Amino acid sequence: MPVVDVDPDELRRLTGHEEKDDEELKSDLFALGLEFEGETEDGEFQLEFAPDRLDRLSVEGVARSLRYQYGDDRGVYIPTTNSAEWVIEVDESVPEERPYVTGAIVRGLDMTEEKLESLIQLQEKLHATMGRKRAKGAIGVHDLAMLKGRAGAGEGDKPKSITYRGVDPDGDRFVPLDADTDMTPREVLTDHDTGATYAPLVEDLERFPAIYDDVGLFSFPPVINGKRTEVDEGTRDVFVEMTGTDQWTIDRMLNIVCYALDARAGRVELVDVEYPDRTLERPDLSTDTKTVAHSRIESVLGIPLDSEAVVDLLERSGLDATVETDEEAGTVTYEAGIPPYRVDVLHPLDVVDDVGRAYGFNDLEPRYPDVSTVGGRHERSRVEDAARDALVGLGFEDLLNFHMISEAENFDRLSVAPGDGYGAEEPVTITEPYSEDYTMLRTWALPSLLMVLENNTHRAYPQDLAEIGLAAHRDDAENTGVAEHRTVAAVLARSEASYEDAKSRLVALARAFGTAVETPATEHPSFIPGRVADVVVDGETVGVIGEVHPEVVVEHDVEVPVAAFELRLDALR
Repeated sequence: MPVVDVDPDELRRLTGHEEKDDEELKSDLFALGLEFEGETEDGEFQLEFAPDRLDRLSVEGVARSLRYQYGDDRGVYIPTTNSAEWVIEVDESVPEERPYVTGAIVRGLDMTEEKLESLIQLQEKLHATMGRKRAKGAIGVHDLAMLKGRAGAGEGDKPKSITYRGVDPDGDRFVPLDADTDMTPREVLTDHDTGATYAPLVEDLERFPAIYDDVGLFSFPPVINGKRTEVDEGTRDVFVEMTGTDQWTIDRMLNIVCYALDARAGRVELVDVEYPDRTLERPDLSTDTKTVAHSRIESVLGIPLDSEAVVDLLERSGLDATVETDEEAGTVTYEAGIPPYRVDVLHPLDVVDDVGRAYGFNDLEPRYPDVSTVGGRHERSRVEDAARDALVGLGFEDLLNFHMISEAENFDRLSVAPGDGYGAEEPVTITEPYSEDYTMLRTWALPSLLMVLENNTHRAYPQDLAEIGLAAHRDDAENTGVAEHRTVAAVLARSEASYEDAKSRLVALARAFGTAVETPATEHPSFIPGRVADVVVDGETVGVIGEVHPEVVVEHDVEVPVAAFELRLDALR
């Protein structure tokens, strides 16, 4: 989860509640879903929060949420914008791998150390989350006073323009940040620390993305800005540009930055983005709407509310609300206006969640549901608990890992590809994941256990680990297109780990359920040839067992051999 450092004194100033002590602030922040994780050496709060609320990646965003919670602000706020005086011209030479750009001008900031530190943190956190470590979106902030726009020549042209274009890797030179000599873009990738870090994003392109003013190249996205336009204390006006692989993503990242700077008394100025086939006016501060029924709000939250109360709670969530009553049908619905910086409101239930949080989840009184059934343990749950007890009795440490993983961890680092064998089925991927570390549902649990071993190389061996958890894969025969199952996985990491060690424990586990298993030889890229077998129950292959291939062991920095097995939980019934 993202962790943001917030100065409590700065937070009090921005909220206008100087009377709040630290404990009161922590309580108010917890009500927003921000958990206090500790303090930095400078006394700043370290706050952990769910990665969906990216507008809270800065002290300005946190303060905005608190002001709504306190009732000081209500409804959707849209910053006043000045007309465009600058234009970004998108040249046809821009690399097709990174074709999109957006931008804005913000004037009158009077940059201080506190403002600059907050802006830098927001930039870094957006890069790490929504920008996918700059692969999907990258931010550049420049001192506008150091830019020289090309004056428009024809009627209707904007008075000042800059150009987003492609550049030869060994072409124009510029002085990058934290450097004293000019370099070509290719030299930046090889001779500059930041360039080396982000080189994989552009090094294979025929032409590199670059942004020019009338003086020359001043930004090399997504790698580094030029030193000429560096922002420092005393900067008054800034030019914010963002490039990426998706227009929607960089536009929303821009909105978050503009709102943060607006909270610092900055004046947002529009910028025209001229593509060869269209012109966009940015930032895009248009609002979205979601429709939610009054009955849905009451049923989800479990409390009675009148329309005035719901509107009040929506406005205290930073949303607009319009009540629509159908007297004939006897229904009430709300049109909720969503502000431009909210990227997390995708469904009416997200609006209900905002209503509940504004009401106060801690204020909801628990009550027994009005149903006639009697609760009891599900059969699958009983089997799972019995299997977990058996594994613990065999000496395994029980684990609980995330069900989401990345393609690299699930496939590449185990030397398999979809279709290569057990655990390598077609994955269920996330269309717009918030993090590149969690892009799909895992198809098997062995990768998760190897990641735990990788993170525990400082611990003593042997390490015998097991997990019972969810796995899933694509299956068109299912009405959802996804087949889910509970899986049992175990690893033995020790100096003499062998196939026989794993099989003896597998047989003991199966015997506890009265299940007979067979282990005919097979081939699997994750395991050593000749030391791997299928797990077969009643003639059906339900798992795999073997000694993990040395390449996979070395890939995970594990220092001892590893034997492992995995099978479906329902095979033990």
